[in-house]
Amino acid sequence: MADDEQQAEETTSITSGLGGRGMIIAFVSVVLLMETAMFFFFIPSADEVSALAEERLVVSIQQGENDAENKIKDENQIKECTIGKFGETFSPQDTELTYRVEIEVYGLMKEKFADDFQTEFDEKEGRLRTAIHRKIRNSDLEELSENNLGLLERRILTECDHLLNNDLLMGVGFTSSQLIEQ
Repeated sequence: MADDEQQAEETTSITSGLGGRGMIIAFVSVVLLMETAMFFFFIPSADEVSALAEERLVVSIQQGENDAENKIKDENQIKECTIGKFGETFSPQDTELTYRVEIEVYGLMKEKFADDFQTEFDEKEGRLRTAIHRKIRNSDLEELSENNLGLLERRILTECDHLLNNDLLMGVGFTSSQLIEQ
């Protein structure tokens, strides 16, 4: 009987050793099959990867071009800034009547020159105001009428460009203008 028990133990240990090895082999085989299936189904091929990279490159180049165009548009956009309000009382040369002119002047410039203009305007504001007062005071009564303000605008623009270092202003206009006989 002892021989039977010993023989049974040997066969059980041999069978359990083969069963454990079989389980390990089966587990490794299943893992390998799963990895192969995942590689086949989830990882893109070289053609798909290159197409995706090319698409991303095209999108980034187009976005860069659009950003550059928008920046150029923003820089070239025209900005309006107030130069000041001017009121002058004067008497034309050939008459004894007294007139009062009230004009609010604004300047037009490109957006990229706005900061340069503001710093120069702050430095030379007194000279600019004096020159504009002089241009208004020396104008004829006919030039100050509503239909002939273009000549005064050109004179003020020329004087401002002359006083500023660069031609920062593109144009000058009047927000409001009044010619009042006193």
